[in-house]
Amino acid sequence: MRAKTTAYPSAAEQTNEADTMPRGQRPAGPRGFAGPTGGRMSYVEEPIEYRGTTVQVCGLWPFGVGSSTPMVGVPMGRHLYTGNTVCFDPISWFTRTNLINSPSVYILGEPAMGKSSAVRRMVLGLTAQGVTPLILGDLKPDYADLVRALGGQVLRIGSGLDRINPLDAGPWRNVLSRVDAKTGAQVRAGVVARRTNLVGALMHLVRRGPVTSDETTVLTAAIRLLSEREDETQPVLSDILRIIQQAPAAVRAVTLFTADTDADANRFRDDTAPLQRTLLALLHGPMSDTFEGQTTTPIDLDTPAVCIDISGIDENDELRTAASLLSTWSYGFAQVDAAHLLADLGLAPARTFMAVMDEMWRALRVGHGLVDRADGLTRLNRQRGTGVAMITHSLDDAAALPTPEDRAKARGFADRSAVLMIGPCSEAELDAVHRVRNLSDAERREVLSWTAPPSFAANDAPPAGQGNFLIKVGSRPGIPVHLEPTSAELRWGNTNARWNLHKGMPR
Repeated sequence: MRAKTTAYPSAAEQTNEADTMPRGQRPAGPRGFAGPTGGRMSYVEEPIEYRGTTVQVCGLWPFGVGSSTPMVGVPMGRHLYTGNTVCFDPISWFTRTNLINSPSVYILGEPAMGKSSAVRRMVLGLTAQGVTPLILGDLKPDYADLVRALGGQVLRIGSGLDRINPLDAGPWRNVLSRVDAKTGAQVRAGVVARRTNLVGALMHLVRRGPVTSDETTVLTAAIRLLSEREDETQPVLSDILRIIQQAPAAVRAVTLFTADTDADANRFRDDTAPLQRTLLALLHGPMSDTFEGQTTTPIDLDTPAVCIDISGIDENDELRTAASLLSTWSYGFAQVDAAHLLADLGLAPARTFMAVMDEMWRALRVGHGLVDRADGLTRLNRQRGTGVAMITHSLDDAAALPTPEDRAKARGFADRSAVLMIGPCSEAELDAVHRVRNLSDAERREVLSWTAPPSFAANDAPPAGQGNFLIKVGSRPGIPVHLEPTSAELRWGNTNARWNLHKGMPR
């Protein structure tokens, strides 16, 4: 192998018109300023680097050692020290290796450091493997353009946009026609339970307080009666209010006012007045155009990916955001459960899903019920055949939740996740991470080095540490990896699009 050489001009040959310019105006070259007192010096050019297998390079350097990295899963980037390709996604590491015991990853780091870019890379690679990614509440949005490019389905939820009926049974209606009577009875009971839980959670949000056990009993009876009477048209929220106001015997039977007298009718009406007022608030309040009526566009799991974009909701409208997330999560996972049931009965092919829960800090703090649903998903994702990626800025985001119970549940998300992907973050944040997953001194120094402050000089270089992650599994040494998005990935996930006018180029 012939070494690369470069011929540099002699000192006499270096004189040019720039040498006669005042020093402050001289252009700086790769070796310094030209001319006398400019400080120009010779330097040795960086040699060309070659990579090869130990069989190929052993004659040049017989003391090489292997530096293997996992080669199973989506190619995430290059190892920061060896340059080897690092592959990772929670589903591949769970199903094809014994590296982790559940298909889950918790990603944290400072803003604008590549967390969503890493998940978009997973979504892109998993789609090619036949996995169906589900982004059931894209808050920015970070994933809508990518899902469109993949040929997937993008729904936009918000005022004047797509609508989701909280009582929509989704694919369960199709299941009923394909199962026996016993299974059908179980399916119907499950539909009633799903509808009751979601409507109860929405009521809790509207009144900003719990729904009582007596109210839940009446609500369940009304929804059960509507489900029994259901034909081709699914019930909506206004149907629940109408049934309670009519007070049929099947609904009054679960209360103390069962007699068919004016006195009992009046007492029933008075007793259910708070329940009726909350339903009226749902029907005629600011969220009416989002939840009252039939679902405009059903979720289609036969597409490569599904994204429900709720970025059209004002970020200060926490009530609508929480209600939308509750509805989309409930509706989306009902689709997943139905798909698995059909597969178990041999009526459909087996499917694998990947749920993406980005901006967890914002999603969990906006309302009751979201922590419980996220908690249930992280505990049952293996049984659901669903991988989970949760993204947030800090483990301390759980401290902002309203109740001690919610805070305790949220703290368990990172602890139960099989993999932590740690991006650039502060020393205080690493202290919190260390309480969840033990970090060595070398790992702490590595992550802290990614947050070194950049120069104040104007340049187009990305922030220090952007795209760097430490993949940490249990007590194994962390894998430092650098992810460099392709130009196509940058187009599909440009979260700074509004600033392109000022910058003159996409980021």
